[in-house]
Amino acid sequence: MTALPDELLNLVKLDNMGYAHVDAATTTTANGTPYLKEPGVALLARSQSSVGGLRPFLEGFSTDLRFAEYLDDPGLLEPGAQLCKVAGQLCYASFGPKRTHNADAARYFANIRSSGHGSVLEHASFSFLFYGISRSVTHEIVRHRAGMAYSQISQRYVSGRVLRFVERPEYQNDPELHRIFENRIDRAAADYDGVATRLLALQKDGDAALSGEAATDRRKKVQQAARSLLPNETEAPIVMTGNGRSLRHFIEMRGSSHAEVEIRQLALRLYLCLAAIEPDLFGDYRVNMEPDGLWSVFTDTPKV
Repeated sequence: MTALPDELLNLVKLDNMGYAHVDAATTTTANGTPYLKEPGVALLARSQSSVGGLRPFLEGFSTDLRFAEYLDDPGLLEPGAQLCKVAGQLCYASFGPKRTHNADAARYFANIRSSGHGSVLEHASFSFLFYGISRSVTHEIVRHRAGMAYSQISQRYVSGRVLRFVERPEYQNDPELHRIFENRIDRAAADYDGVATRLLALQKDGDAALSGEAATDRRKKVQQAARSLLPNETEAPIVMTGNGRSLRHFIEMRGSSHAEVEIRQLALRLYLCLAAIEPDLFGDYRVNMEPDGLWSVFTDTPKV
């Protein structure tokens, strides 16, 4: 894994199962409106792998090939890397003594990247929770379709009690922009509450447009109308699952110095988590401090 500055290494934490996360704190305005200043990323799931089931397959070939020795490789790889390496070596029936052993996995994956054999990386998958990101950012995230799956909070089905907002980086170091931001989200929260209260009153008075047989339907009709007031700065947590290849593409596109700054912060944190748990698959990236004061992420082998 490429060496990282301490300030970035210190962002990443591992839970007791070895799952990486980069935390984001919540703060509030003087009026109690909650908001976040940076993205939070939490790994929820990852590929697991076992080579034991390969034995009947490998032993089905001539003993002269010595394929079964593949199972005795003493090197330990992270599960995603092990899965991708098995898949890649199957392509060439590379199970004999002259194969690339696990101890040389870094060289093996460097060759995968340099040759553009990225389909091998599609076998490993990872699921993340992203929070502390705005609806503007999630509109960009869900444009990544190939190899991705999404589940996002619904402003139609959740109440104003879970409303939080996100402050853009450009506002955080300027007192006037910061003050305007806090005032704006205070108004947005108050307006949402006021409109929802009025809609509930109309609903109780029998307004046909707000009627519904079940309590869930009635709440939904109030919230779907009130959400029209919410700005793009509203927090929009999302769970994203992607395979190794699609996540590399995401990091390269959204971690680029040319990417929008909010999503660039997210891509950096995603990369940090992935590099911490699967260095063979994601450790080739490097970071650079850009003139805007934010990090970018890049690799010498893009578009794998």
